[in-house]
Amino acid sequence: MTGRERVEADAAAKGLAIEIVERPHVRSLEEAAAALGIEPADIVKTLVVKRQDGNYLFALIPGDKQIGWAKLRGIVGVNKLKLPEADAAFEATGYERGTITPFGSTTAWPVYADESIVGRRVSMGAGDHGHSLFVDADALIAAFAATVADIAD
Repeated sequence: MTGRERVEADAAAKGLAIEIVERPHVRSLEEAAAALGIEPADIVKTLVVKRQDGNYLFALIPGDKQIGWAKLRGIVGVNKLKLPEADAAFEATGYERGTITPFGSTTAWPVYADESIVGRRVSMGAGDHGHSLFVDADALIAAFAATVADIAD
């Protein structure tokens, strides 16, 4: 099963409406936003974050912001978090960087969403290169029982 097929199957199982669109190869977030006809803030980066206990979590961060490490550590209640190497992220999710999404991840890690995505239609990775998915952020948050907080700078 391809990454995109895993995404579609997981969304269907959750009863969540998503739209997957083709996206040309881009070199930056700004190029991706222009190609999709949206603002950079409407692209949500799905970051795989490694906890000190060896488990992971997903942090959903708007494209125009960066992860707020101190904020996220406070919400998660740990002293140390880090971005794993690309091979570890793939092992944790089954997705390559640039395609990562909580949909269809090989492990259902907890999801933390920055509060600024609430009430928006957002785009994110669709499980394979050359595609993006669109989803209602509130439905995404509900489907994954995501923790919503100020986790971006």
